[in-house]
Amino acid sequence: MDAPGPDLRQLSSDERLALAGELIGGTVRVPPGPGRAREVVGTIVDETLGTFVVRTASGHRVRLAKTGLTGALGLPEHELPLRGDLLRVRPEDRTKRVLAGGPRRFH
Repeated sequence: MDAPGPDLRQLSSDERLALAGELIGGTVRVPPGPGRAREVVGTIVDETLGTFVVRTASGHRVRLAKTGLTGALGLPEHELPLRGDLLRVRPEDRTKRVLAGGPRRFH
């Protein structure tokens, strides 16, 4: 059954190519929001379907839900706006889904 899912077609071709690669090791800056009293700045050290784990400069690990997440994502080639809803796919499936721009499917 198809779920509406995020519309990956709203990404530019440069954004798609950058996001189709590995995000672990990239830097993130996420402003304060629901459940976060402070800005989170650090390096992505793990990723799942619904979360990023970010290591901050102080060494703490912070788990951030991708749903509704906004901020900035720094990759070696680009600094991109972070839109967690568009990245809410399994890391191993992100390449084909982001490059194809298609919907997420649930079986």
